[in-house]
Amino acid sequence: MNDRFLEGRTALVTGSTSGIGLAIARALAAAGVRVAINGLGDAAQIDAALSSVRTAGAADARHFDADLRDPAQIAAMMQAIDAWSPLDVLVNNAGIQHTAALADMPPERWDAILAINLSSAFHTMRAALPGMATRGFGRVVNIASVHGLVASVQKAPYVAAKFGLVGMSKVAALEYAASGTRDSGGVTVNCICPGWVETPLIEPQIEARRAGGSREDGVRALLGEKQPSLRMSLPEDIAALALWLCRREAHNMTGAALPIDGAWTAQ
Repeated sequence: MNDRFLEGRTALVTGSTSGIGLAIARALAAAGVRVAINGLGDAAQIDAALSSVRTAGAADARHFDADLRDPAQIAAMMQAIDAWSPLDVLVNNAGIQHTAALADMPPERWDAILAINLSSAFHTMRAALPGMATRGFGRVVNIASVHGLVASVQKAPYVAAKFGLVGMSKVAALEYAASGTRDSGGVTVNCICPGWVETPLIEPQIEARRAGGSREDGVRALLGEKQPSLRMSLPEDIAALALWLCRREAHNMTGAALPIDGAWTAQ
């Protein structure tokens, strides 16, 4: 189906040079948006991401660089994007992780994780939401985590950041709930809270649990600790929900934290 319902609109996806972010950027591109990507990578990886997004159908695609630990760089990026084309869709996906017991967590890792996983979303939302309200349409989709709903050991800064992201999104949803109309689409702010997602980053964890068996054995052993479905989501699954949240029909879906976690948080 060729449903370019976002034709003429512009989106920013942070952390979109690979993984979930790139899948979301591609899904939005197929719906007709101009896509601003942001993320780590050398010139070849960034060019490959841009090419992938353009091939998916983006009306235009550009890379906007910013160190998301630095509010000044975020502000400059948001100004540059606004000069290119004002934002209609903002997806805060960028994130980093470090596991260690609370007493052993390096303070600098705490600072970096909170900056990228939480504070950067505050800075982008603060810049983008007023314009969305003025135009009567806007979508903010924050990629939180199942760890924005439940905790796990050795993940204090990550859990703190994701819980904070869910809470901040609810505040923003309340503040902008009456913006726009049903016909214009309104302004919504939501979180997606994935459980295990199949990306290259988790392959070492799968391998460590194979115990001589198949890769599927490793997946089931890994997920058996938390996720009752015993199957991972794909990045494209997360992207499909993000895309649906951008539809006009989702005008009253706001302030939600939507788990895609194979019943993890149902326990």
